Amino acid sequence: MSANNKTDKLEAELIARIEAATDLTALEDVRVAALGKKGSISALLKTLGAMSPDQRQTNGPIFNQLRDRVGEAITTRKRALETEAMAAQLAREKYDMTLPLESDPLLAGRLHPVSQVSEELMAVFADMGFSVAEGPDIESDYYNFTALNIPEAHPARQMHDTFYFKPNQDGERLLLRTHTSPVQIRTMQGGQGKQGEQGGKQAEGPPFRFIAPGRTYRCDSDQTHTPMFHQVEGLVVDEATHMGHLKWTLQTFLAAFFEVEQVAVRLRPSYFPFTEPSMEVDMQCRRPGGRIVVGEGDDWLEVGGSGMVHRAVLQHCGIDADKYRGFAFGMGIDRLAMLKYGMPDLRAFFDADLRWLKHYGFVPLNVPGLSGGLSNNDLANSDLTWQ
Repeated sequence: MSANNKTDKLEAELIARIEAATDLTALEDVRVAALGKKGSISALLKTLGAMSPDQRQTNGPIFNQLRDRVGEAITTRKRALETEAMAAQLAREKYDMTLPLESDPLLAGRLHPVSQVSEELMAVFADMGFSVAEGPDIESDYYNFTALNIPEAHPARQMHDTFYFKPNQDGERLLLRTHTSPVQIRTMQGGQGKQGEQGGKQAEGPPFRFIAPGRTYRCDSDQTHTPMFHQVEGLVVDEATHMGHLKWTLQTFLAAFFEVEQVAVRLRPSYFPFTEPSMEVDMQCRRPGGRIVVGEGDDWLEVGGSGMVHRAVLQHCGIDADKYRGFAFGMGIDRLAMLKYGMPDLRAFFDADLRWLKHYGFVPLNVPGLSGGLSNNDLANSDLTWQ
């Protein structure tokens, strides 16, 4: 058999095997059998060494052309198989964009509105230069009442309004704090207690500018009151503070918190033992169809209490009341949440109902910020109303 006939037959066999390869693995087997070290074409090329010069001159080009044609056929088939494999993978892994999204645990969980609103108000006050102070939920009579200039006969000290513990061996009764004002005393005293009678070291002294958010406890329960609720109080003490600063602080906070351009604030005379003068804080609103719209209208809504810090409170903290002055304010965090997000009943805040939390809760990844929007949540744009 001539060299041409022999190579034509081998080429036909190899081309048939190449075209019959159904995947890249089978094609690789054909390549190794033809062009590998022990392949059929490699074996033909090795025979050239034993041939005469004339035979090599004749058969060399035939064998090399065979090798090139088979190699090109393998390359072409490989590209085709790769294209087919990619098409099959795309068909297998394609997504139907019309199907609903699978539940994501990060998106299924919800942040409680109290936690969300606490983060919102801290973001606003932080931008105004306030720090955050904390204190214990269980307090002494001194920090909860005496240091705040609350007299012995005040109704707040009575059993019907305050949760008391059983007396200690020395006769002292601890209690669940009825407001976060004790945090103000502890912070002004350096967090260690009053020097001398109460023990501990004295604070370095004013200026002070901080808020104190946290849980508080009172014997009360109805649609707008619960035995445990959340409150935020603020305190500023320095040498130049006056009531104009207090009003500006409240107006700026309420406008930023309710995400409106501005809110008019009305200060009504009132009485609190720890401030003098004392004022109730009302904000401007209107009530169309049972809703409350903040920042416009000719109606008013009470949102908290405020006043200039009483001299006796400063003196209890070892602060010179002739040199320093300050203002304080307090608001209910739960009530702020009800007003902003249209929640009709405060008791539902503590029912641990997952349906309620799913409806009113916030996505944890939406962190409040003044640049991106405090609420930053679909709930803020809903039609929920406070009836």
